Amino acid sequence: MSLAVDTNTTGTVQTTAERLLRRKRNAALAVPVLILAYFIYVFFAFDIAGLAERARLDNARILVGDSYSHKVHITRNARAERMEYAVEGENKGAYPEGTTPDWVTGGYNDTVIDLGDGHVVRFLPDRRVTYDVPDFGMIELNRVNDAIVAEFPGFAPGESPDWANVSDSRVSITTEAGRLSVTRSKDEVFRYFFGWELFWFTLDSPYHGVGLVSLLTGPQIDPDRSNIVGAWEDFWGNQMWRHADVMWAMGETILMAFLGTIGAAVIALPLAFLAAKNFAPLMAIRFFVRRVFDFVRGVDGLIWTIILSRAFGPGPLTGALAILVTDTGSFGKIFSEALENVDDKQIEGVQSTGASPMQRYRFGVIPQVTPVLLSQILYFFESNTRSATIIGAITGGGIGLFITQAIQTQKDWEEVSYYILLIIIMVMVMDWFSGWLRGKLIGRND
Repeated sequence: MSLAVDTNTTGTVQTTAERLLRRKRNAALAVPVLILAYFIYVFFAFDIAGLAERARLDNARILVGDSYSHKVHITRNARAERMEYAVEGENKGAYPEGTTPDWVTGGYNDTVIDLGDGHVVRFLPDRRVTYDVPDFGMIELNRVNDAIVAEFPGFAPGESPDWANVSDSRVSITTEAGRLSVTRSKDEVFRYFFGWELFWFTLDSPYHGVGLVSLLTGPQIDPDRSNIVGAWEDFWGNQMWRHADVMWAMGETILMAFLGTIGAAVIALPLAFLAAKNFAPLMAIRFFVRRVFDFVRGVDGLIWTIILSRAFGPGPLTGALAILVTDTGSFGKIFSEALENVDDKQIEGVQSTGASPMQRYRFGVIPQVTPVLLSQILYFFESNTRSATIIGAITGGGIGLFITQAIQTQKDWEEVSYYILLIIIMVMVMDWFSGWLRGKLIGRND
């Protein structure tokens, strides 16, 4: 009888083991199939196949070039009937009256623009434009009945090479030497140069083009100011790069992150006691407070930014409030979990001395959770420094506003690069500072 029982038991165990192995094998096969099916869905849902058709590599090249270089605009303005020469096409970067770049000669009807390496653009009478491209030929642009007619050597009428965008109202030609843009109202040439021109001094500053050695050791340039004072004033008050305004905006961004983070921590700490099991015995109170935390952190900070900007208007304070609301929920959850893990023995030790409930919290609870609280507050402060950039773009405060304005102009991408570089430096400094402060307040583990 026992042998029969053992045989049946062995058979049952074997059947169960085979069933488990079969289930695991099916699961191992099902996971790759599901992942493959998901990628197939993404391929068609996101139209990956049409990505190459939608890509505008010519615009991408222009954007990348603008990020590390500057361009000088040579413009024939038909409405004002005059020639204009300016860095980045801005009035603040305009060449002084009577001066032109040394690679531009002639006047309104006989301008010759030498872009180098044989590339020459000419502005001719009757608003005709020619562009001599080496190894290609002479491109001619004429205006006929208020329409722009472009003729490319070797191409039939109406056809053009892929490096030229042609329509009746606008012709844009991009080569390695620069760009030519012809519209109904103006003809414009852009020549690129490496570096951020006028970053230090504008053209109207007496210190423009003066080297560092000459500033420090040379004769006094401005009779009313010393070289050091004058150079600093002209740099800090640079009207094109607006260094003073940019640094003020960086301070606003950090202040938004600081006020939002500290305000959220101050509000979340007392509420966390109401959400912790060992400090709030009534389940109804715990449930309500925790749902409040879920609600405020469940809505993204950008959504709170939009809501609060409608309620309080744009400004840095609105951005700080958006960070405060979002982080209150996150801090509340983190702090309440830290409170639930405190050691009761330390609280009992303080209570044995006859301490009041507030004193038990102060000397028995707070010291235990302080390392967690400070660590999370510093981490969120560092993270919110980055978030405040995006929030500032919506609320109109901080460095985010400057980035939005520079992007909207569609021409000053070197300024966008400058702002992004400042943000990266700010994040690195905040990371170092928070790590240093965490080590001072909490201590480091060797």
